[in-house]
Amino acid sequence: MKDGMTAQAMHKQYSDGVTAFRQHIANPAMRQMFNAGADEFLRRCALGVWQADGGRVTPQHVEWYNAIYCKGNPVPSVLFWELGTAVAEYPGFQPPAFFQKMMDYDKAYRQSTARRFVDLMTLMLLLFAAVDGAVSDREAGFVNACADALSALCDGCGLAGDQPRTDAGDFVTRRGSSPSPAPASKAGPEAAPEKETAQPPEKLEDLLAELDGLCGLEQVKRDVKSLINLVKVRRLREEQGLPVPPMSLHLVFLGNPGTGKTTVARLLARIYHAIGVLSKGQLVEVDRSGLVAGFVGQTAIKTSEVIQKALGGVLFIDEAYALSSHDNPNDFGREAIETLLKAMEDHRSDLIVIVAGYTGLMEGFIHANPGLESRFNKYFHFEDYTGEQLFSIFQSMCGKNGYTLGNDGSEYCRTYLDALYEERDENFGNARDVRNLFERSVARQADRVAALESPTREQLMELTAEDLKAAADPA
Repeated sequence: MKDGMTAQAMHKQYSDGVTAFRQHIANPAMRQMFNAGADEFLRRCALGVWQADGGRVTPQHVEWYNAIYCKGNPVPSVLFWELGTAVAEYPGFQPPAFFQKMMDYDKAYRQSTARRFVDLMTLMLLLFAAVDGAVSDREAGFVNACADALSALCDGCGLAGDQPRTDAGDFVTRRGSSPSPAPASKAGPEAAPEKETAQPPEKLEDLLAELDGLCGLEQVKRDVKSLINLVKVRRLREEQGLPVPPMSLHLVFLGNPGTGKTTVARLLARIYHAIGVLSKGQLVEVDRSGLVAGFVGQTAIKTSEVIQKALGGVLFIDEAYALSSHDNPNDFGREAIETLLKAMEDHRSDLIVIVAGYTGLMEGFIHANPGLESRFNKYFHFEDYTGEQLFSIFQSMCGKNGYTLGNDGSEYCRTYLDALYEERDENFGNARDVRNLFERSVARQADRVAALESPTREQLMELTAEDLKAAADPA
């Protein structure tokens, strides 16, 4: 039997994974509910994983169980006999209380929080299964059953989403089965793709004005302009017959959620098109679940299909570190990375890849593969928005949607967002928190204005301090 990783290493992977997911929960109340219940729920799931593998408990199982917690939450201290009894008496899988709240929110706001949680749970349960260095078929079967149970709830609520479901087969090879591979897309003349009409390039000065109009991101704006200058001068040197050194335009975006990474990536795709680097300038956005498939050989097909869609534009991979953050040698994320690296070489003249995620996790991702290190050597750092910048973003949302802030509303909003920035922690969502505040403020204003007999135009537009206070404290 292989030796598993240490409990300390497992704890770090667990904490990093849960923290990364928590950053994507837009609603603060839901985020707080998740914080309070996630550790306990996932510890219960660990009992089920270990029961499925025969129920044999070792001292290493005890160490791992006591390492399943996130910073700020109570640390378990189960004893050997207590864990053995709990594993033997595991009653069966039950969805966590916060999952229903996630589905309700996703349905109301067209989000994918619940679907993302299914992927998180799958990853964490497979991590627990690897306590002995291997994931058995019975453990993988239990993980699949848990994921299927939650996915069925999502399907029942109409939350099928755009992303394919993730199951244990994404991360471990299913032994004893011979799945039929998914049909590959035909690439030959028999199935010629529909012709796409490339849009004419936009004016570079218009795109730069749009870039300058983004709130904050001063260093990112300078980095983008420097990159444009590099391409321009390189082209002029080529025209004069001067040597040009090798240059990679693939980028790494480092920063917390809500700091504008996707917005800048979309704008960069259009800029690259405008200066002739890319033939189309579209952005294709994916995460791990959009690249990794369920069986051996399918991931290369799935990743290649995504790359085909991105040719002529930018492939933006959010949370790219998830492709290399698993120690299991059967993890299919490595297959996706190898396919991606080959495509970057084969299509280096008409494909730009941008990978994005948390600073620490992304640095680990880039250094996980020499091919990644050689192709990604330009880093853009996205800083958290300040309180003043958050207020400017809120004002912009008001202006774009036909709302105004009275003096009292402006004063309260500015004070609230200043405090939100100054007291920020790992749950800070930057512009996502602002959007969430704006949406709830509009809902509270609607409740208030609907009670008026004949509201004026000004009343229909104004967000008051009371609206914002109610939105800031939805409880």
